[in-house]
Amino acid sequence: MNTESDTHRAINTVWKIERPRLIAGLTRVVRDISMAEELAQDALVAALGAWPETGVPNNPGAWLMQTAKRRAIDQFRHRAMAANKLAEVAHGIAVDTPDAVSVLHEALDDDVGDDLLRLMFTACHPILSAPARVALTLRLLGGLTTQEIARAFLVAETTIGQRIVRAKKAIADANIAYEVPRGAAREARLGSVLGVIYLIFNEGYSATAGADWMRPQLCEEAMRLGRVLARLMPEESEVHALVALMEIQTSRLGARTDAAGEPILLLDQDRSRWDWLLIGRGLAALDRAVALGGGEQPYALQAAIAACHARARKAGDTDWSRIAALYGVLVTTTPSAVIELNRAVAVSMAEGPAAGLALLAAIADDPVLKDYHLLFSVRGDLLSRLGQGAAAAGAFRRAAELTRNGRERAYLLGRAATEEGR
Repeated sequence: MNTESDTHRAINTVWKIERPRLIAGLTRVVRDISMAEELAQDALVAALGAWPETGVPNNPGAWLMQTAKRRAIDQFRHRAMAANKLAEVAHGIAVDTPDAVSVLHEALDDDVGDDLLRLMFTACHPILSAPARVALTLRLLGGLTTQEIARAFLVAETTIGQRIVRAKKAIADANIAYEVPRGAAREARLGSVLGVIYLIFNEGYSATAGADWMRPQLCEEAMRLGRVLARLMPEESEVHALVALMEIQTSRLGARTDAAGEPILLLDQDRSRWDWLLIGRGLAALDRAVALGGGEQPYALQAAIAACHARARKAGDTDWSRIAALYGVLVTTTPSAVIELNRAVAVSMAEGPAAGLALLAAIADDPVLKDYHLLFSVRGDLLSRLGQGAAAAGAFRRAAELTRNGRERAYLLGRAATEEGR
């Protein structure tokens, strides 16, 4: 027998799944993200009142949408803007036309996939700052609360709330079309969408600050968004490549920390704890990206690097020469000091630590890396492999000073102490 608490849990689950679709469908019609959120919230309140008595309907998403429709129509009827809104939706049909409400219903019944795609491109519009895009995307499409987003990024809840409010206002003030752009504009905007999803993923995979080494919830949300995008844009190679990259990387989450939550580096991980189902999915997505002709695009190259690690059942089987070569291609397509740093690591594994240090010396003065803790962490590791304990300890201590992640700081200080004791 279902209890009221069981029903509430079911409602929470349904809401998590259906909320982005509700907001997307409503935004297309009312042309106002804030109003769409309010209408969706009204539908949730109605469900909380009705479902404990009637039970969860067979098609809860349709029930919520139908309820939201009625609320939208009521608002249009009773607000001063009713005439303008109904005229806009009906494309010129007068307010007193008998089937004006039917037109509104039909508009709300359009393809939900297109609605989600429009909402994703709107939330990730380049007019917004990167932090605003991330916050708005997680709120509208990830289903995270403002509190959850704030906790994930270690930012005050009021700050996240303000970013979301300002982002929605900026979209409204700029009269940004709620649509998927075409041609060159679409290509440029797709890069923004993918960039936002990858930013969310990276913050989950390696938290920049705080006490946690990882925040798996963000990885899960980023992968979910990537999979949605792949279903909606099946012919875009870089979408599949990003999904591949995230799935292969996420496969390692269970092996990246010990029982106490302390970091375990890639070469020391128990690979039996990797999620081989996720690896299989990731490799299939990478094959799809390559088949679509995107094998040398940035996300595909990064996914190919991740695949080299995934295919090695033992750390000693890793094809470091291929990884170094892939980084060499990646840095030509996406010039970056950080990519050069990663290439130096791969070269050190393929050709020895001295070769890696030579590459580090060439990028050590790059302004991007001046306060980048991983530069000093890599240098410490290479010096350690060369037996230069004192110099390695100094590099690890400098890296510890620069990181804002508590787990990482403790690990680096531990490495420094070990080197000093050699």
